[in-house]
Amino acid sequence: MSEVLSQNEIDALLSAISTGEMDAEELRREEKEQRIKTYDFKRALRFSKDQIRSLTRVHENFARLLTTFFAAQLRTYVEISVVSVDQLPYEEFIRSIPRMTILNIVEARPLDGSLLVEVNPNIAYSMMDRLMGGWGASVNKVTHLTEIETRILSRLFKNALTTYKEAWSNVVELDFTVTDFEVNPQFLQMVSPNETVVVISLSTTVGETSGMMNVCLPQVLLDPIISKLSVHNWMQNSQKELLPEEAALIEQKIRKTPLPVSVQLGTAIMNVEEFLQLNAGDIIQLNKKINQPLAVYVENNKKFMAQPGKAKNRMAVQILEQIEGDE
Repeated sequence: MSEVLSQNEIDALLSAISTGEMDAEELRREEKEQRIKTYDFKRALRFSKDQIRSLTRVHENFARLLTTFFAAQLRTYVEISVVSVDQLPYEEFIRSIPRMTILNIVEARPLDGSLLVEVNPNIAYSMMDRLMGGWGASVNKVTHLTEIETRILSRLFKNALTTYKEAWSNVVELDFTVTDFEVNPQFLQMVSPNETVVVISLSTTVGETSGMMNVCLPQVLLDPIISKLSVHNWMQNSQKELLPEEAALIEQKIRKTPLPVSVQLGTAIMNVEEFLQLNAGDIIQLNKKINQPLAVYVENNKKFMAQPGKAKNRMAVQILEQIEGDE
């Protein structure tokens, strides 16, 4: 936004131009030079703001689901939130993460290529300590992970990918699978160094330990679904109609949902003294006559009128009419 000058500043500027202290042509040249922006082709912006916003929504949903998943698995306080969504060269991303860290290489079928989920060692060891019955202490010894530790961590993150699939479901159906587990990013060459990637940084707190998780999405992976990352497509998918078989399945499950049904024979009013003197065999007179219909309640809502009777030697009621009213 252009800076708005006060009247005094405008008067001083006009005075400087009129007295020759400032050259108007020089001001025009400076303004023209300021319009030129340096463009770094190594940091080419391949994704629009609209697409970045869609990716942010997906991963905000992922952060919420992942928080619930880890809290249930680790039985401790967990908080995960999206800090930033940036597009940068793959080489720059590799340089920005720790020299030794937890790297999960993940396939996203049916897309070609892989994405990368990087977990800070402090967070990873805190999670593993909780899984093994500890208090969630973090000891960074990622350089010599044992086979058992590797198996525990890889299984934990593999199970966590179910939440990632759910987070993407409003955009596209993807099936995520962990294909490799690495600790040194220098040995990992997923794409060319100058390839543009989208890096989603997640601030993660497990108990008293805090750190970062990063999801790295290469451009080549997202190219086939880039058109689905628009707000228009997002809104369409979120409001799509149910398929007939989906509606039938939902109706079937609703029909099998149990509901409490009760019949009120009548009511009576008595004081506390009379209530305390009740004994087995006493008769309580209700406010209903034997030929009056009874009220049938469904979930404490009066829905029908019925008459009492027997069916196969069991007490029963016969529905006489439905009470019209709010559903």
